[in-house]
Amino acid sequence: MFAFLRRIWNAAPIATVILGAALAVGLFFAARLVAFTIYWADPAHRNQAIEAWMTPAYVAQSWGVPREAMLQGLDLTPRPGHPQSLSEIAAQRGVTLAELEAEILTIIETFRAEHPAGPGGARP
Repeated sequence: MFAFLRRIWNAAPIATVILGAALAVGLFFAARLVAFTIYWADPAHRNQAIEAWMTPAYVAQSWGVPREAMLQGLDLTPRPGHPQSLSEIAAQRGVTLAELEAEILTIIETFRAEHPAGPGGARP
């Protein structure tokens, strides 16, 4: 193995570095995919009780609602780099977390009524 690495390093050091970086990035995203798949496959993470630390995107993922539908229902625009927790959103709006939770549950019920589960319980 080391002889192979030494041979490709001697033949093309820049290409070897690029190959190593590409493999590292690929492994990172593969590990991330596996971790997310395992996390969301656990039934304990579906339809979780809504809590203050959660973000609208997390609630949407847990309840099987598209992120865009949740953000649109809450009249929010995505903020890359700083997702807001539900407690932050409630504070900005001047409402209690219970009122925001009721609004979120209404969004979920409306989405589910408009998009019934398909065969096997799968949602679009």
